[in-house]
Amino acid sequence: MTVQTSLPTVAVIVGSLSKGSINRKFAEAVGRLARGKLNFRFIEIGALPLYDYELEAALPASVAAFKAQVAEADAVLFATPEYLRTIPAALKNALEWGARPYGQNSFAGKPAAIIGTTPGAIGTAVAQGDLRSIATVLDVALLVQPEIYFQWRPDTLDQNGEFADEAARKLLHSWVDRFTHWIARLRAPVQLAQAS
Repeated sequence: MTVQTSLPTVAVIVGSLSKGSINRKFAEAVGRLARGKLNFRFIEIGALPLYDYELEAALPASVAAFKAQVAEADAVLFATPEYLRTIPAALKNALEWGARPYGQNSFAGKPAAIIGTTPGAIGTAVAQGDLRSIATVLDVALLVQPEIYFQWRPDTLDQNGEFADEAARKLLHSWVDRFTHWIARLRAPVQLAQAS
């Protein structure tokens, strides 16, 4: 019997292309909290061309690489900003490429979760609502509770990139535990099948 002991790999897709993205910093800090439980692997989306079905016959190299990275992961985490009360165009583009061509949905069946942060008080709640609607079509198994609508402040992280506030650390530790458990529940049938 083979027992799988490696940490689950989480493909982290940040919706912002900005080098100073607070959502990237936020996701990186959550990844630090998840050490020893989950292996966060950030997947870049800035090089993806705009989705065009005519490109499906011969996928651009950046698209093929993106789809392979998503497919190889055990789970997916979306970290989305909120632009004009919805998700950024770059993230929508990545979702379209990940789900296409027809029958080659790289997201299908994967455990997934959504987080997001903004300086505003509602913490990307509207964008996350839109993304939840899209997630049903992506055929991911979405963790829906607890929801993380995080308000970003200049002192959110300390000099080491860790959450400075104890309440934030406690909340996000709890979220990491829930996501880890969610992934384990959905991976269990696969692991049992491999062991038998």
